[in-house]
Amino acid sequence: MPKRNAAVVDRLLAGGCILVGKTNMHEFAYGPTNMNPHYGPVRNPWDTRCMSGGSSGGSAASVITGQSVASFGTDTGGSIRIPAAACGCVGLKPTYASISMEGAFPLSYSLDHAGPLCRCVQDAAILFEAARKPFPAGDARSLLPALRKGVRGLAVGIPRQYFFDCIDPGVGRAVTAAAGVLAQAGALVREVDLEGMGSTGRIASGITATEALAVHGKWLDRNPDAYGEDVRLRLLESEGLTAAALIETQQEARTYGEMFEKVLETVDLLLAPTLPIAAPRLDQEEVRIGRRRRSVRDLLLGLTRPANISGLPALSIPCGFSGEGLPIGLQMIGRRHGEARLLCAAYAYERATPWHRQFPGIPGVD
Repeated sequence: MPKRNAAVVDRLLAGGCILVGKTNMHEFAYGPTNMNPHYGPVRNPWDTRCMSGGSSGGSAASVITGQSVASFGTDTGGSIRIPAAACGCVGLKPTYASISMEGAFPLSYSLDHAGPLCRCVQDAAILFEAARKPFPAGDARSLLPALRKGVRGLAVGIPRQYFFDCIDPGVGRAVTAAAGVLAQAGALVREVDLEGMGSTGRIASGITATEALAVHGKWLDRNPDAYGEDVRLRLLESEGLTAAALIETQQEARTYGEMFEKVLETVDLLLAPTLPIAAPRLDQEEVRIGRRRRSVRDLLLGLTRPANISGLPALSIPCGFSGEGLPIGLQMIGRRHGEARLLCAAYAYERATPWHRQFPGIPGVD
């Protein structure tokens, strides 16, 4: 039990929020499946045989089942957007450091973000506004009026090279249809080039592993069996990493972020899938896409990590359902501190589509 609240919790309480409880998550936020060996998995409300996604799976499940109006999670490699996509709600990972991580248990200091998971875009804007630091100094302007500006003239880029390389065809169709909805609303949709994306996994995992070991090393030495097997093995695999390797990887991350910033000088936001697949089964370790077999972990993290490495704001919003009736997530990535424009585009899409009004068949949820 913590001795004090995280700073973001105190901000929410000061803003009038009523906190109703805590939710299950992947152990120490170090994983995308929410298969927690101590408390059990968070099951997907649309099909309880499937994963919720993680690490903030309990947050997403609590929202989509109506147990709470909104929830908060953390996002180091996608841990807000992954469960938001898998469970069919809105998840916002804001610009790095725009919401304080003070008092929140760290996974990776360089990549950790906090943000809201909600049933609709307007709720996400309200929660982000309540939780964020004023930026720039003294700025407390409301985001809500900006939601209704629409997307006419907004430049939307679709990066085909990496985000669409290995995805389920149904996901690809849903995201392409979403781009069409925005174009019909007046957005200017075009393809953009993002080069060098193949290093995404190595950069993100290198930083996360080294910094996670710095947090957990002393406990891992004293009591390794207290950890679940997947987290323990991941931490043990990090023991050979050096400070020099971390510094080199962080420099790569800065270069990577500059590449994203350059592309976003030509468009207002990027549009891509949040996940390349719908939620996998609880017992699945691999998924076949075409002729390729990929690990579930790699698939769940692959398309969300870029926004953590770059520190750019990103959100996931539902954009349809798979053939099995599981939600599909649409990811939007914006300019640094461009949450207002990002939420505006998401709100315009939400108003033009029915997905945010559909919920699993649970009594009392409508």
